[in-house]
Amino acid sequence: MTATEAAEHDRTGESATAPGVEPQPAPGATPPRNPLVARAIAELIGTALLVAVVVGSGIQATELTKDVGLQLLANSTATVFGLGILILLLGPVSGAHFNPVVTLAECWTARRGGTGVTLREAAAYVPAQIVGAIAGAILADAMFGKPLVEWSTHDRSTGHVLLGEVVATAGLILLIFGLARTDQLRYAPVAVASYIGAAYWFTSSTSFANPAVTIGRAFTDTFAGIAPGSLLGFIGMQFVGGAVGLALVAVIFMRGRSAE
Repeated sequence: MTATEAAEHDRTGESATAPGVEPQPAPGATPPRNPLVARAIAELIGTALLVAVVVGSGIQATELTKDVGLQLLANSTATVFGLGILILLLGPVSGAHFNPVVTLAECWTARRGGTGVTLREAAAYVPAQIVGAIAGAILADAMFGKPLVEWSTHDRSTGHVLLGEVVATAGLILLIFGLARTDQLRYAPVAVASYIGAAYWFTSSTSFANPAVTIGRAFTDTFAGIAPGSLLGFIGMQFVGGAVGLALVAVIFMRGRSAE
């Protein structure tokens, strides 16, 4: 139900949806009024800009200071603001997933009777997100005069770092789908950006929590990069975290049964 429909419902006590017309999905789910190509392009552009923010701010930070703490602070702050703006801007178009784990989790819930993207939509979203992430890393390198493609040498394959990715991704899925279950997705731009900003600091992996972004960051040998050899483990743990997050949503936000 949109804000206009909700207001009409409050005023008249009846739904503003015309008879025979399917109701709008929950806030944050893919709006059916937008063509799939437009939604896929929004996912591509959004993911590209997100990675450009992450990589570009990391390059800028390392050029301004040698203090690693300040570098991480600058990188996380830019990511918080950039991600929040992108969700606010593109959320009404595609749902602003920018993340294959979120897309596939939505697809899973849709197949189990909830709202979300179909398999066909997910098949368009995920490649767009990956292509966008790679393009964003190349764009950031280009803006700072770095080699357009230079494989990262930043190894992130140790066990405690992989555990950090499980925690980061599980928390992200719990947050997004918890907001959906409690009809609070209008707060997603602030809530999701704030969570990612916090997870930069409380997880050992600095919270990638996104397979597409992880792939994109392998293309840049800068502050935000990840070595190609670390990709498989990182992405695997992100999907494990996604499954854990969905399980937590099912337990914590369990729907009650009406009394007979």
